[in-house]
Amino acid sequence: MGILAIISDLHVDINGLEGASLQRLRDFLFEQGVTHLHLAGDTANTHQKTLQTVAFFQEKIATTFHWGNHEMIDLTGEAEIEDFSAESFLNFRTIALSQETLLLGVNGWYDYGYSDLQNEREIRRLKDLFWYDRQIIRSASDPQISEAINQRLAQTLKQLPRDKRIILATHFVPKKEFIIHHEGEHQRWNQLNAFLGSQSFGNVIDQFPQVTDVVFGHTHRRFASQQIGKTWYHCRPLGYYYEWQLTRDFVFEHHLVEKYRPTKLRTILRQNQTAFMQQKERFLLDEFQRSLTFIPY
Repeated sequence: MGILAIISDLHVDINGLEGASLQRLRDFLFEQGVTHLHLAGDTANTHQKTLQTVAFFQEKIATTFHWGNHEMIDLTGEAEIEDFSAESFLNFRTIALSQETLLLGVNGWYDYGYSDLQNEREIRRLKDLFWYDRQIIRSASDPQISEAINQRLAQTLKQLPRDKRIILATHFVPKKEFIIHHEGEHQRWNQLNAFLGSQSFGNVIDQFPQVTDVVFGHTHRRFASQQIGKTWYHCRPLGYYYEWQLTRDFVFEHHLVEKYRPTKLRTILRQNQTAFMQQKERFLLDEFQRSLTFIPY
């Protein structure tokens, strides 16, 4: 019996997770008896920083990873994005956790299907205006890339033994149940949901009941685990520091805001940096625990 831990959206550089912070997470995982750790994308803003983070955890725990969109910025072409040369990189590759259980990693991508917009040209315009991924150079359009990934996923799953349990880790959202419809001032997100994932990816998974669990992030929203069909879906990304529960508690307890708007908090947190760093030091491990998915195998 072993324990798989998966976490996504660590964003170690944006969140200032250096040294002692990652040490606390690694020590906690070790104390919990975790036998394998998988980092499910957006570990850092560069692939080199991600590799350093993987190596840090590997000092104590077997660790694998795949990319999210943030690491893809400084990768040079499809070969590095989809077939990066590293033993611990899992994209359409499996690792045997036990005789009965395989961990399959897939970067994933998005096809605009979650957007309220139907016009692909308008969606691409919004991407160029607002979305971090505009810096990523890919070989085809986003829907074409996503369709190729979905086809490759189907072929990969067909080739895996039917008598094995498969745990699938990906980065992007595979089911519409994890897409939020926004009202009022946040309605723009109903258009930007275009870049969150692909329902067609989830439809492929539906065809393979041996996939018992799917773990993903990217949305920066945490959800209770949910069974859809025969598969359990787990989404609890760490996200950015200004989105954390400890940050929400901090700004309300110190009466710094009347309404919680995460993207508006960075200036406020800088102005109260000493007190906020004390809050972060005190409650960071709690935040990590809220963001971890543990799966016995």
